Amino acid sequence: MINSTAWKGVISLLDNYLELRSDDTVVVAYTSDSHEAAAWVSVALEMRNLSATKVWMAPLHDVEFSNRFAAALPDPNELPGRLVIITFEMDTLSHDRIIRSELSKYDANNTIVFRAISACESLFSDALNVTPQQLSARNTTILERCMGKKQLHITTEGGTDLRVEVDSSKYRWVSNRGIWRPDSFVILPAGEVATFPVSIEGILVADFAFNLNVITDMDVRLDQYPVTVWIEGNRAVRYECDNKSMSKFLDECFNTDCAHIVGELGFGTNIGVKTAISLNSHINERHTGIHLGFGESNQPPSVVGYSCNIHLDLIARGGMVWIDDSLEPLDLQNITPSSLPHPTRTLDEDASSPDGIADVGCQDDCCGILTQDGMKLWRDRYSET
Repeated sequence: MINSTAWKGVISLLDNYLELRSDDTVVVAYTSDSHEAAAWVSVALEMRNLSATKVWMAPLHDVEFSNRFAAALPDPNELPGRLVIITFEMDTLSHDRIIRSELSKYDANNTIVFRAISACESLFSDALNVTPQQLSARNTTILERCMGKKQLHITTEGGTDLRVEVDSSKYRWVSNRGIWRPDSFVILPAGEVATFPVSIEGILVADFAFNLNVITDMDVRLDQYPVTVWIEGNRAVRYECDNKSMSKFLDECFNTDCAHIVGELGFGTNIGVKTAISLNSHINERHTGIHLGFGESNQPPSVVGYSCNIHLDLIARGGMVWIDDSLEPLDLQNITPSSLPHPTRTLDEDASSPDGIADVGCQDDCCGILTQDGMKLWRDRYSET
């Protein structure tokens, strides 16, 4: 049974994100772990006298999905209005190339695609109750303050103290704000600004949560057992956590080739995400705080000079950012929304499916890793029991 706050998030998705119209044709694709999200949205559509065609898909590997998805799509010549595609998955972002290929016959200016990952109740009750316009205004404030600047000094109450050099002319900023543009896929949950640091030194204390682009059933919350990482020369040189299972987990992550490199400097902007959830999710990453992504970067490998199989986000609660010689820091938990237009020299997306990296402008996370055995699953094998 959906609670009232989550139901408001469902309505917000339809009204504020999709900006649903009475003549829209809606197709909802979903994996089994996200069937409730698909059902909630379908009910909300029916209450508006709009019916959605639902299409089940297996995550990552599904040889029949192309046929099922194509069969669910309307004749391009018989569309009364827009074609709206919504996908829901929990841990993965699947079949990107298939979806793009099947939609290529439709007018890009009239085809709206929203792809939701971490499609649990918290997606609706927390993340989607903040509108794209609110997120865009907060993202704009950060970009106004940081783009074109060189030096950042970042601290948190938990003990983070980082000195960062950025270069907006070399490394593009990613701004995920939940706003659709033609010929693009919107990734949900939204609410983040990120870039690649030219240099970074200091200490990160991650006391909110972690997010990993590999499936795990570990409890990702770090409020009881924060992770401290010492960073020198853009690399994690030491890390500590008082929780033994978490320490073993970090060992395996950082022992992955290139995973010790800081590939992302990120600022969450979604004011709806106040408390970390236990699930490995992008929802936690949108919290209004500083996070560093270790391993795979949010830039093309040809630009940063490396690639990595994993992307581990370590997320701190809150953060104060001093920019160049400014005496007034940017408080990530109390950002004054900008009234100016959002900058245009940014990337919109921050996640891609493993089969669609070449098609997506940015690949901050690949939400699932393929091995010879299929999907790689990291269970909580680090526990002492």
